[in-house]
Amino acid sequence: MHQQVIRLGRRVGIAIAGGAVFAVGIAGLALPVLPGIALIVVGLGILSLEFERPRVWLAHLKARGVQLKDQVFHKRPETGGD
Repeated sequence: MHQQVIRLGRRVGIAIAGGAVFAVGIAGLALPVLPGIALIVVGLGILSLEFERPRVWLAHLKARGVQLKDQVFHKRPETGGD
């Protein structure tokens, strides 16, 4: 019984903290003072400690970030025109 209360308290605490950081990140998308995307990722990271869906979203964001990095830093093929 005592262990279940601690577990529930941890789950609720993580939900509140992660949800708050995520909400501030959403607000940060519109406000120039806050780093919105960074806070959204941190909020999802906190939520993923306890919930499965944020883990899936983080994996999707990571895959998309790798795709964007590859597009931005795509090396051009060398030409042997000498």
